[in-house]
Amino acid sequence: MSTAEIPFTVESRKDTGLYNAKLGIWLFLASEMMLFGALFSSYILLRVGATNWPRGSSILSVPLGALNTTLLITSSLTIILSWAALRMKDFKKYKLYMGVTIILALVFLGIKAYEYGMKFEHHLYPSTSTFMAIYFTLTGLHALHIIGGIVVNAYFWGPGSRMWQTDPERFTNRIEIAGLYWHFVDLVWLFLFPVLYLL
Repeated sequence: MSTAEIPFTVESRKDTGLYNAKLGIWLFLASEMMLFGALFSSYILLRVGATNWPRGSSILSVPLGALNTTLLITSSLTIILSWAALRMKDFKKYKLYMGVTIILALVFLGIKAYEYGMKFEHHLYPSTSTFMAIYFTLTGLHALHIIGGIVVNAYFWGPGSRMWQTDPERFTNRIEIAGLYWHFVDLVWLFLFPVLYLL
């Protein structure tokens, strides 16, 4: 049995057309799609089988959900701009755009925490109804993914950014990978918002 390591490559591999980190993130995101796909499928089965399903807009705040949607779409743009700034060798702009991405994500979490607080004030808990159980499960899991993205992006904004001085191409690739994860998290919310808040 061989214990050879797969080396990090900046250039695309001939067999996959991707560099190793990008191949790895696509495999990871495929597993995440299966996780959220199973949860969305469960939601559909429970909703189709329910006789009296509440409209999300009667329980949830559509304006707050729409604001959070706007924040995440904007953060997708800023993380692309941070990567593009690195491609143009502009480290200061990278720091600016990545900082804005992190701030937008923190505001998103703050609004989500406020929403949860409002639900608890009105005695709406996961045990209240099937709808509330689904709401807290899906949005809670999504919030954990947002927190994970904030941790990674904050690391690359702070101490991890020292790699720019020693290996800028590899650092740029890492930001691209972080961006792919962030786009996935944003895409999940683009499904969650209409399914939970509008339908």
